[in-house]
Amino acid sequence: MVTLKAARVLHVETGRIEAPGLVTVDGDRIAGGSGESGDGDVLDLGDVTLLPGLMDMEVNLLMGGRGEVPGLSPVQDDPPLRMLRGVANARRTLRSGFTTVRNLGLFVKTGGYLLDVALAKAIDAGWIDGPRIVPAGHAITPTGGHLDPTMFAAYAPGIMPLSLEEGIANGVDEVRKAVRHQIKYGAQLIKVCASGGVMSHTGTAGAQHYSDEELRAIVDEAHRRGLKVAAHTHGAAAVRSAVEAGIDCIEHGFLLDDATIELMAERGTFLVATTALIDSMDISKAPPELKAKAGEIFPHARTVVARALKAGVKIAVGTDAPAIPHGRGAQELIALVERGMTPLEVLRAATVNAAELIDAEDRGRIAEGLLADLIAVPGSPLEDISVMADVRFVMKGGKVFRHERG
Repeated sequence: MVTLKAARVLHVETGRIEAPGLVTVDGDRIAGGSGESGDGDVLDLGDVTLLPGLMDMEVNLLMGGRGEVPGLSPVQDDPPLRMLRGVANARRTLRSGFTTVRNLGLFVKTGGYLLDVALAKAIDAGWIDGPRIVPAGHAITPTGGHLDPTMFAAYAPGIMPLSLEEGIANGVDEVRKAVRHQIKYGAQLIKVCASGGVMSHTGTAGAQHYSDEELRAIVDEAHRRGLKVAAHTHGAAAVRSAVEAGIDCIEHGFLLDDATIELMAERGTFLVATTALIDSMDISKAPPELKAKAGEIFPHARTVVARALKAGVKIAVGTDAPAIPHGRGAQELIALVERGMTPLEVLRAATVNAAELIDAEDRGRIAEGLLADLIAVPGSPLEDISVMADVRFVMKGGKVFRHERG
């Protein structure tokens, strides 16, 4: 048993700050947070604010990082190399204060292996350091859809052919089989491509990719097995179809209109806005058609968070890393404040809201009996959200993964 002592403890669900603050940890659980020291050693963290571990609801740990060559890595990196890439990215993510993530869909050739499922198992077994992973396996997308990886570099026919087991599925029968394959081999949620994207080489970003019937089939298969569905979707009409089909979470939503936002609020559909990438994505070397898309879409996308927040849409934090680099997830928190959320609303989106999205009642708050997933930052994040980029202490499941004295 150990008691963590900090200058301040922030309870994100209420915004209450205890100063000074003490949190007692027994094994992998919080044993008390009443401000009184329990038995065991005391670990003095110094002049920091202690708060729950953050959660990132959209990452791609098997992509990005040092040595990746955009456009070529999908055909150069074999599954073992990609797994090693994921190991490095997972460690960076954990050390930056994110103790839980959703890995939202592989869209690379793996021979059908669900690499994020394997990565999650290795982390849970303690073989490597990383956040708790809720894996989606392979993203499900139609041939030529946004998450068909051959689209990103406009490969010629026959380059890197992909199978149904790797997420390429067309028609109701195939999408049902694709969902079943992901579930069979360990996916804990389903990721689907419901519209085009900014970086798709053909078609408009908002165009709906799957028919309403296909979307309903995907949701039916997942929900009957107790899994939620997240959808990459930009266009308002495509989002509306996804929400009406029962999809649980919209990723990006850059072209949302007010009527569709109201529908999301009414249905309780989550939004993971991934808004920091709008400012940080380098498109200087992108083809002219992609630059044109970005120039049209990004200004509208900057208005979405404020409108969704006003309408009462549930917002959870997601970075879409490596769209912003792994280990720099605080950029998304800062961007959400710039879009109109308060620091406390952002921290809730990265903790209690995210926990609700993944049905995890054992994390996201500092309370007795919950997982001891805790981080510490200097200063007060309620006054200056940028301090979240300076994580000094990380504990996951009662084990310390980072401890730096300021």
